Amino acid sequence: MAETSLAESAERLLRLLSLLTVRRSWRADDLAERLCVTPRTVRRDVGRLRGLGYQVRAVPGPGGGYELGAGSALPPMLLDEEAAVAVAVGLRLAAGGAVAGTAEAAVRAMAVIDRVLPDRLRRRAAALQSAVVPLPLGEPVDPDLLGLLALACRDSERLRFSYTDGDGRTSNRHAVPFRLVSTGRRWYLVARDLDRDDWRSFRLDRIAGPRPTGVRTRPADPPDPARFVAEGVSTRGYPSQARVLLHGPRHKVAEHVPPTVGVIEATGEQECVLVTGAYRLDLIALHLADLGIPFTPLWPPELGARCAELSKRLAEAAAAASSYSVNP
Repeated sequence: MAETSLAESAERLLRLLSLLTVRRSWRADDLAERLCVTPRTVRRDVGRLRGLGYQVRAVPGPGGGYELGAGSALPPMLLDEEAAVAVAVGLRLAAGGAVAGTAEAAVRAMAVIDRVLPDRLRRRAAALQSAVVPLPLGEPVDPDLLGLLALACRDSERLRFSYTDGDGRTSNRHAVPFRLVSTGRRWYLVARDLDRDDWRSFRLDRIAGPRPTGVRTRPADPPDPARFVAEGVSTRGYPSQARVLLHGPRHKVAEHVPPTVGVIEATGEQECVLVTGAYRLDLIALHLADLGIPFTPLWPPELGARCAELSKRLAEAAAAASSYSVNP
């Protein structure tokens, strides 16, 4: 009987932990109902979780209850099957070194996960990992820098740092970090530049000596960080920019135009606007023609003229080719 009671108690403790991880806050009565026990038993089980290292906080007030917080040490974690497979596959990919210095830690964590996964889940994780081949697209990012910037984004803490732009010019910056954005090739920090009173994106590999100031400021009207970076890398950084109406649904256009090439704005079910940039308008016109999607140049006016000129040249070349005989 004692062994049965102990097993039931351990199972209930795991169920309690699982409930605490899927919702921010639980009333004691709700937990008791879910676990089919009394609120007193819930309080006792919460005490046992605290003894195991879990920081379960009691939130006072009418809407209060229990919530799971972060502690000074990492306690054992409870993952469902889908989460366990996702973590296992993610660790295998992280072992490739996308973030500098994390490969060894990823391998250690992967070994722990593999040791406890059931055979069927281990086979699923192994199958996924073997089928996925990561393509390194850029230099690994410094994990210490990434962690410092992530905390600054979370706390809206002002930072001072040195930044080198694309032309090799170095300047000192004072900014409020907002979000980190990864394009797969590069990492960017979207921040409010206080000296320039404007939003900017900073490549992480060009940031040096970041220093927290201890001053917290939450800037108003932040941009959509993913769009802001996409516009920066695909449009704002080029001397020639264009807006084009594409006569096709946005999701179809997105299959051919990644965010690093242009920003797509849906204007209807069967059309969208592409905002893009290049070193010359001719390159934009050729890229649009290569998409195989009917389009109408909107801006600048010169883009329509460049399309007409290129069309004339290509038609002349095609006519010349058809009349030119080559002996086999």
